[in-house]
Amino acid sequence: MGLSEILKSAHSGWRYIVMLLLLAAIVTAVSGWLGKKPYTEGNRKLNVFTLISAHIQFLMGLILYFMNSWYKADSSIALGRYWKMEHISMMIFAVILITVGNARSKRFDSAQQKHKTIAIYFTLAAVIVIGAIIAMVSADPSRSFWGVS
Repeated sequence: MGLSEILKSAHSGWRYIVMLLLLAAIVTAVSGWLGKKPYTEGNRKLNVFTLISAHIQFLMGLILYFMNSWYKADSSIALGRYWKMEHISMMIFAVILITVGNARSKRFDSAQQKHKTIAIYFTLAAVIVIGAIIAMVSADPSRSFWGVS
């Protein structure tokens, strides 16, 4: 098993960690926002761990993207276009939303504003990630929603 296969397996497995942390952060933020709960150190750590996990996933994906020359894929074929442009674009945008949401939440003094900011930005990022998964499944029928069939 070569480096590319190891990295691909790590990238495929790490997505579950990212999604679990992202969903936990969203649920916590929405609960804190609507329940008018204080913004705790635990909230901050969950958001930072979500941010870090998304960045690790993104870095592994970038390495795979260039290592496997996916940037050379044929854009006229749905699968090539997905891996060459759609997947990386959506993931970049999702990571940017997570990063900006975490940074913007730090600027507020109000716990509700912190929770609201995280809830909005992280939810938008999750929607984009889920959209990317749906696009992958439609571009590559051999894959299922949660992984390779």
